Amino acid sequence: MKKLLPILLVIAIAAFIYYNGSYSQDANRSISGIPEPVQKSAEGTVNTVANGCDTVITFKASYEIQALVVSTKNYRGAGVFDALSPKDVALAWGSVAEHNGDIDFHWSQSGRWYYWHTSADVDLSPVGSSAGVNQHSSNNHLIPADDGVKSLINKIKTGDYIKLTGYLVDFRATKPGGTVYTNSSSTSRTDTGDGACEIIYVTSVEWL
Repeated sequence: MKKLLPILLVIAIAAFIYYNGSYSQDANRSISGIPEPVQKSAEGTVNTVANGCDTVITFKASYEIQALVVSTKNYRGAGVFDALSPKDVALAWGSVAEHNGDIDFHWSQSGRWYYWHTSADVDLSPVGSSAGVNQHSSNNHLIPADDGVKSLINKIKTGDYIKLTGYLVDFRATKPGGTVYTNSSSTSRTDTGDGACEIIYVTSVEWL
């Protein structure tokens, strides 16, 4: 019985990480010099089936982002969105990535949103106030282009320095009964609130 409890604890921790996101000891890592994301005009569509729904993914812009991963969240629901995008990553770049450690940000994700906070007395001037934080961090819904990319996305963890390449997209999913579900990516780094997340159709994942 004495050996059983530690084993169960390890299993419980592993299950929590698998279902809720990945953990790293580098959660307070800082990286300087990460550039702004690169976004260019693009067109095109991809047709797929997600949770039994005929789905059209429409490209809005090509997108390449180098960033520090500050939080991850897995979604295992039975809906169309979870089938298309089983993982979100919160990313930081520029001054936010540079000062992630010394400002001691606390990042979290829930319900397809990301959140951040600091202690009340923390000086945010190095990142240009709370607006600067919002302009140099984002929540990203990742749609893998294929199984190989999906495998790489599953390996992304907090503290990683990565580059994602792909497209910002909208999607339209039609259920067999005719019900339509849609969602649209932001194409701005300055917006906040509902609709401000990036939906990325990911074609490549690199670790930097």
